[in-house]
Amino acid sequence: MGTGHVADSYGGYRARLLEQLRRNGIRDIAVLRAFGIVPRHLFVPEALRRRAYEDVALPIGNRQTISQPTTQAKYLEALGLRGEERVLEVGTGSGYQTALLAQLAPSVLSVERVPALAAQARRALEAAGIRQDVVVVVGDGSLGWRPLAPFDGILVAAASPEIPPPLLEQLAEGGRLVIPVQSGDRQLLKRITRRAGRLLEDDLGDAQFVPLVGRHGFPIEDI
Repeated sequence: MGTGHVADSYGGYRARLLEQLRRNGIRDIAVLRAFGIVPRHLFVPEALRRRAYEDVALPIGNRQTISQPTTQAKYLEALGLRGEERVLEVGTGSGYQTALLAQLAPSVLSVERVPALAAQARRALEAAGIRQDVVVVVGDGSLGWRPLAPFDGILVAAASPEIPPPLLEQLAEGGRLVIPVQSGDRQLLKRITRRAGRLLEDDLGDAQFVPLVGRHGFPIEDI
């Protein structure tokens, strides 16, 4: 796991972001280390790079955003990776969360619906020096990715009207699925754990993500 440790002049900004994450309650050392390594400025539009290490969401085009770092850190903590897992990410977006996952697991497959975003994310990952087993594919993430299932961790970076059945089917024994689910006017972050053949559900509080578009998400005409 790791990146090529691309040299840049943003190290001080990343250090300040880490302090902000700690103040916001992030305690997982591996998650904090990932944020300290991954160059977030390479995953935002060049015009916004001066704001890359602020603890805010930023637009990346195609009506998508790069999420607030604190939100992503809490998300990653909820997944509880220990460094040996095969991970499926639904919604590549900018590729930043993909790069963070790459610091936490040896195998990451990310599915992005929008081809232009997938191509943009691949370029950013390459520029960031991501060298390990990270693959970005284009497809309907609500269907998961059956050829490489099961997955020990599944992270969905968009809100769904339901928990997609294919993702539950592709969750390995002992694995965790973290997903925001739309409930009326609210989004609730849920963690599903497969244990002894049972699916155990935890509510992790409110969330705010873009809609998941797909067969088991929202129809594109509703977005």
